[in-house]
Amino acid sequence: MKPFRFGVSVRLSRSRAEWVEKARRIEALGYDVLTVPDHLAELLAPIPALVSAAEATTAIRVGTNVLNNDFRHPVLVAREAATVDLLTGGRLELGLGAGHVKSEYDEAGLVFDRGGARVERLAEAIAVIKGLMTGEPVTFAGRHYRVTGHTIHPLPVQRPHPPIAVSGNGMQLLSLAAREADIIGFSGITFRRGGTAPDLSGWKVSGVDRRVDLVRAVAGDRFANLELNVLVQQVIVVDDRRRAAEELARHWNQLSPDEILESPFVLVGTIDQMVKDLLVRRERWGFSYFTIFEPYLSAFAPVVDQLRGK
Repeated sequence: MKPFRFGVSVRLSRSRAEWVEKARRIEALGYDVLTVPDHLAELLAPIPALVSAAEATTAIRVGTNVLNNDFRHPVLVAREAATVDLLTGGRLELGLGAGHVKSEYDEAGLVFDRGGARVERLAEAIAVIKGLMTGEPVTFAGRHYRVTGHTIHPLPVQRPHPPIAVSGNGMQLLSLAAREADIIGFSGITFRRGGTAPDLSGWKVSGVDRRVDLVRAVAGDRFANLELNVLVQQVIVVDDRRRAAEELARHWNQLSPDEILESPFVLVGTIDQMVKDLLVRRERWGFSYFTIFEPYLSAFAPVVDQLRGK
């Protein structure tokens, strides 16, 4: 089993000073990775935010969680990611996704294709990005992208490329991740109707089993080298975990209290109970890399202190 790693997803900052303070605090608390999401909303643009966070810290890794593939051409992604990796001294984790919020596409005048087409386009983009990061000229003719004899400069510090994470919940996307990614990100949520209707059925143990089994089967011999990441949606430190789960179940009416307590996407209970739950989830599914949201930064830090690197 892989050692535990822990990340934090950070959305915004009102000033450079506040952003620097956040980055340094996350590193000081023992987290391994600072990640930034990618939405056309009230949050920092990911690429400059990561460079700034790395400049303010000494060792913490920085990552996108995740770039919406449809917002940028893969030639530009490869060039910017390689530059970020160079400027951060090889600390980048490049997270990629297929996008799911239709309103963002509408606002930017982008076509919001069906999910299968978005995943197909992401697959082509990954092929282009990986090819360009070798430093060799790339010629690619796909359904969505065409590249002719192009090379990028600079090249990334990490070879052959920074770790690529592909995250989501759909079977087609997870199959792509199993074939091409270094880090498989399990989000547990399927956003239906253009991102307006979250489906939490993937949080259930049966849904997690099905998705991990799929990744294992598709990855084949690669599976032993993959890192499995979970985006934890809720962290609630409390003595009465059952009562807390019942309150969550009233809010998330798709899940029972037992299903919430068993899900890897929620952590409820004392610090000792969370440590125990994470050990069980690594044993059962191979999950070793857990990302939490910034509001839970302090509450979750004692868990990080006990399990990081073990």
